[in-house]
Amino acid sequence: MIQIQDTILSDEIFEEHFLCDLNLCKGMCCVDGDSGAPITREEHAEIKAILPVIKEYLPPAALEVIATKGISYVDYDGELVTSLVEEGKECVFAYRDEKGICKCSIDTAYREGRVEVQKPISCHLYPIRITKYRDFTALNYHRWSVCRSAVEKGEEEGVPLYRFLKEPLIRRFGKEWYSEVLVAAELKKVAESTE
Repeated sequence: MIQIQDTILSDEIFEEHFLCDLNLCKGMCCVDGDSGAPITREEHAEIKAILPVIKEYLPPAALEVIATKGISYVDYDGELVTSLVEEGKECVFAYRDEKGICKCSIDTAYREGRVEVQKPISCHLYPIRITKYRDFTALNYHRWSVCRSAVEKGEEEGVPLYRFLKEPLIRRFGKEWYSEVLVAAELKKVAESTE
């Protein structure tokens, strides 16, 4: 594990490779799972504010859930998470494009310049999961079989997890913090090469 400021990063973040390949996985991380994507109270409020825009992308089943159950709920771990269309099924903010790839309506609206809100940070950082403790924040790599193609592509292209997630890591922790991650990665390489 490596400490950077008030965060502890698992070694896997430096050692594992990852590069999403939506053409292979079809965005299954937005579909499979025990509960919705973790969101903060601030993200909940931001999503509610842009709901009129993102509703335009959503299928009828998702709109029905939003109308009857809302955009979020507290899951069995006590976390606020996005609602699901069906238990164990896709997030209410997911839709399928013309190629059958599951995409995030929030992310699409953001990329099209229609909203200023980005997708929840837990989604943006995936497959890194964040756990807050009293004195520090832990960052761990979450292995999931639906991401096997991303691991294979990351290995082929030589893209370590921390580089693949540069943008969301900077979004969450800042440029200075990410610069320290890069230094730590180089020091780790040097240390491993002398072993």
